[in-house]
Amino acid sequence: MEEVTEGLNNINISSDSYRKNRIQVSNTKKPLFFYVNLAKRYMQQHNEVELSALGMAIATVVTVAEILKNNGFAVEKKIMTSTIEMNGETRGRPVQKAKIEIVLGKTENFDELMAAAQEERELGYAEEQS
Repeated sequence: MEEVTEGLNNINISSDSYRKNRIQVSNTKKPLFFYVNLAKRYMQQHNEVELSALGMAIATVVTVAEILKNNGFAVEKKIMTSTIEMNGETRGRPVQKAKIEIVLGKTENFDELMAAAQEERELGYAEEQS
């Protein structure tokens, strides 16, 4: 058992492959506003969020980023694009896939906007109960 613990302590996770504030977006698994709300939560915890996507999901990432920017929650810090090689679903041949990473930071009034949204939800809930 000690060997396992020692082995786990010696594992180095590269900062590129795992980040606490990275959201890997899919265009099929979750609805758009799931990612918008998740990004807001990540920004509350880490002050910035990295949205990442491959291929067809790139449009979803760009839409999420634009919603956050247009509603005053986020500012764009960095956009990175690249092409990666992956094994294709058919015949296992390597396929080139486009990749995008967008880093967003909190705006100055992020906390005020979040507090106002929370207050609206609480008022709406109170009205439903009466």
